[in-house]
Amino acid sequence: MADLLPLLGSALVLGLLGGGHCLGMCGGLMGALTLAIPAEQRNRRLRLLVAYNLGRVLSYAAAGLVLGLAGWAVASTPLALGMRVLAAALLIAMGLYLAGWWSGLTRVEGLGRGLWRRLQPLATRLLPVSSLPRALLLGALWGWLPCGLVYSTLLWAASQGDAGHSAVLMLAFGIGTWPVLLATGLAAERVTALLHRRSVRRAGGLLVMLFGLWTLPGPHQHWLMGH
Repeated sequence: MADLLPLLGSALVLGLLGGGHCLGMCGGLMGALTLAIPAEQRNRRLRLLVAYNLGRVLSYAAAGLVLGLAGWAVASTPLALGMRVLAAALLIAMGLYLAGWWSGLTRVEGLGRGLWRRLQPLATRLLPVSSLPRALLLGALWGWLPCGLVYSTLLWAASQGDAGHSAVLMLAFGIGTWPVLLATGLAAERVTALLHRRSVRRAGGLLVMLFGLWTLPGPHQHWLMGH
């Protein structure tokens, strides 16, 4: 468990730093969730937002479990090395995207468009959201929206070679995205403005790229773990 703690911290940081991207993907839905609720009913608005984001995060964990099983299956084969290198490359691409230096990561999102075409009509039928179960189900469906950020983190989590760890890491990543999306849904402009600052995004992007370099297999990992 002690070995998992640094990875959990990394997953939380990835989610927090990627919150700006999540805002672009889900920000409109955050507004739709609360549009029909009067501003004075703040508690009800918060409950719906929490239920939606809980469903979304649980879908991330489910995807982590499924792909983590594949990672576990190849953990003792030569494919494991290639999977880890690919995960590192995607993390570096994610850092470049977060810093605003390269947007090629968005091309990865085409991998999930076929599945999303099937799920989107179901998600649309749940709008407007009027109850907690509908918000939870909407979040669970929306969690499968094609997203290069989620895909990159998912492959990194699966490359750990343990399905349970992969699911927990994706759960931590999803929780890391909560502050931005909850703040947006509650119209907390200061939080979202802070994470949209160029300096914050560049610092976050550099941090993710460094983490991607650390993910690459090599002697540097043993040195870092020893220190």
